[in-house]
Amino acid sequence: MTYDYIIAGAGAAGCVLANRLSASGKHTVLLLEAGGKDSSLWFKIPVGFAKMYYNPTFNWMYYSKPQKQLGNREIYAPRGKVQGGSGSINAMIYVRGQAHDFDDWAANGNDGWGFKDVLPYFRKLENHPLGDSEYHGGSGPISITPMKGQTHPICDVFLEGCKELGYPHSDDFNGPKFEGAGIYDVNTRDGQRCSSSFAHLHPALSRPNLTIEHYALVDRVLFENGRATGVSVTQHGVTRTFIANKEVILCAGAVDTPKILQLSGVADQALLARHNIPLVKHLPAVGQNLQDHLCASYYYKANIPTLNDELSSLFGQFKLGLQYLFTRKGALAMSVNQAGGFFRGDEQQANPNLQLYFNPLSYQIPKNNKASLKPEPYSGFLLCFNPCRPTSRGHIEIASKNPRDAALIDPNYLSTQKDIDEVIQGSRLMRKIMQAPALKGITVEEVLPGPAVETDEQMLQYFRDNSGSIYHLCGSCAMGADTQTSVVDKRLKVHGLDGLRIVDASIFPNVTSGNTHAAVLMVAEKGADLILQDA
Repeated sequence: MTYDYIIAGAGAAGCVLANRLSASGKHTVLLLEAGGKDSSLWFKIPVGFAKMYYNPTFNWMYYSKPQKQLGNREIYAPRGKVQGGSGSINAMIYVRGQAHDFDDWAANGNDGWGFKDVLPYFRKLENHPLGDSEYHGGSGPISITPMKGQTHPICDVFLEGCKELGYPHSDDFNGPKFEGAGIYDVNTRDGQRCSSSFAHLHPALSRPNLTIEHYALVDRVLFENGRATGVSVTQHGVTRTFIANKEVILCAGAVDTPKILQLSGVADQALLARHNIPLVKHLPAVGQNLQDHLCASYYYKANIPTLNDELSSLFGQFKLGLQYLFTRKGALAMSVNQAGGFFRGDEQQANPNLQLYFNPLSYQIPKNNKASLKPEPYSGFLLCFNPCRPTSRGHIEIASKNPRDAALIDPNYLSTQKDIDEVIQGSRLMRKIMQAPALKGITVEEVLPGPAVETDEQMLQYFRDNSGSIYHLCGSCAMGADTQTSVVDKRLKVHGLDGLRIVDASIFPNVTSGNTHAAVLMVAEKGADLILQDA
């Protein structure tokens, strides 16, 4: 079967592209998704992400290779295996990042990707309650909800504590003032998740020129004389071939996009030779430059009620459920990551280099692959941090020639001195904030790591033993001008090949300061424009 455009991956980016490329009716578009539909109610209820956390039906449930700087632990890396991708199972925090994150993209040989260039695309994708303004869009498909005024009352104590210590307040992390403490925005509409699947794809599926195939795993891209001509797919045990008249667009994410390229013969020739895969194009950067945010949580017992008290009892859950059912408001309509902010670890930092989350709930992430984020059995809250722009670089590579074998993920966490220094800065910042009078007044004790952990070495060891991914994998098919260190050019075309583009988090030259979902949506909006211009 033949289409103008074939999009591999119906994730956050793929759903945007499917909508934008099919909107005019001029082009036929095929969208391929390895998972199923996002029809379960749990995809709509914001708190439903907890149900998907260890659900193999909707989650690839990947793990990294043992990380030598983290006690040889294998770090969990959930990825969406469903229409909407990871945007269907994430915690919905909407943060673009700092202006200099994107200016660094432009400085990496990518004219047109500086902050002033990408801001119009952020505005284009947004439906913000403030309407059209310099920093926000008021008529885009993705609804943005500021949680301000709706969060648990304990979040106000955190903000007061930061104020007591002289930290600035940010009224809007996506506005002109990024630095400081504040309340996060989420991508929800009327108390329901507003993923790109719900906002972009669902309304477009009635178009006769748009086709979606579920449970369709892309085995490889097909090439003829240096041009991508289509894809080979396994669907319900049957191999199918689809032909692209114009372009094949990979939107499979930071793990599976480089995997597809490697299986297709586009990668470092030594890797391909090891797996007896015929070389199509020697591109040594495929799978390299992998980046992620690594975080650790500090747990506190409170002397006032927190979300633990409401979620620990059946009565409390029932009450929250009724509130959500009748008002679409309350804890079930929000992310558990409610307050937080962006801070400098010391005076030498030119920009905020640490992100904090303040949760009115404390829970241990289970280590036994059971789907639950169970509250601690006391009134508790947690504070967690991650460095914004880690410099550690890892890689993705295929485990075998079999497309059904998960790729090997090696983020190479904490492999630079800067990243280690920032862990200590972040740990000290957490302790400093918790000494603010407002926070001291509601805290019974620090449960973990506890007062026994005090020196820099002890704090670093706690981080090594307890940190985890915050699921912002990116950069593994980086955008740039140098074919030795990047995979796509500034128009997202794969170097040296025709008819093949990448539009997802793998093209990030550097990770953004904050949650990456917003930036992925922006990349998809800009990518769609580039594709349509070239058409």
